[in-house]
Amino acid sequence: MNQNVNKQALFNYVLALGDDAITMGHRLSEWCRNAPFLEEDLAIGNVALDFIGRAQMFYQYAAELDDQGRSEDDLAFLRDCRDFRNLLIYELPKGDFAFTMVRQMIVDLFNMEFLEQLTKSSDERLSAIAGKCIKESRYHLRRSHDWVLRLGDGTEESHERAQRALVDIWGYTPELFMVDESEQQLVQAGIAVDRAALMSVWDNRVGQILTEAKLQKPEDSWKVEGGRRGVHTEHLGHMLSELQFLQRAYPGLQW
Repeated sequence: MNQNVNKQALFNYVLALGDDAITMGHRLSEWCRNAPFLEEDLAIGNVALDFIGRAQMFYQYAAELDDQGRSEDDLAFLRDCRDFRNLLIYELPKGDFAFTMVRQMIVDLFNMEFLEQLTKSSDERLSAIAGKCIKESRYHLRRSHDWVLRLGDGTEESHERAQRALVDIWGYTPELFMVDESEQQLVQAGIAVDRAALMSVWDNRVGQILTEAKLQKPEDSWKVEGGRRGVHTEHLGHMLSELQFLQRAYPGLQW
């Protein structure tokens, strides 16, 4: 690790990436046995497992950086919601299938740009994790892209549900590109990705897909942020009560 980089800043960065992944993985796992048909039930379950596996890799690295001697299980299951640093878009309830797929497309497009840049990180561990994850994200994007096209350019009801989901989610997207002072330090050291620089490419790509799907890009009339500071929606606490129940009820279990 670059000696000029604050170890706490790196820990916070890696931990936040783990939090992003585990919240997304849990939300997708809520579709198990609830997806529209069997093949989709299996497919969305596999995507959920990809994100949970991604979380494990980040948490393992964060545990090695942690000065408090916590394990990856401690980081995943024994922190309260104010200690989580995931972006808010990941913790929103799964909603209907259109909401899940529209959010997934938005997140997958971001992840493709983000992970490509993270493979260039001067931190070899982060670069290696990104190299593995980007292969999964290519498959995720193919799926979510296809579903948004099917929903947006499908029936009147599917189109209306997809458009409504887009409007409900849009104000959470600016946070994907906000970089705080601690993260900026890592950007300057060549470790972290400058997320703000990804916005124009992401916005253009989203616009192309929405045009294909006959959906209207919402106006930038509102935005919500705070996840990286531990300020969350009311939904995260309810989600963690399910995610962490087993570990808290039977302490000492290992992932």
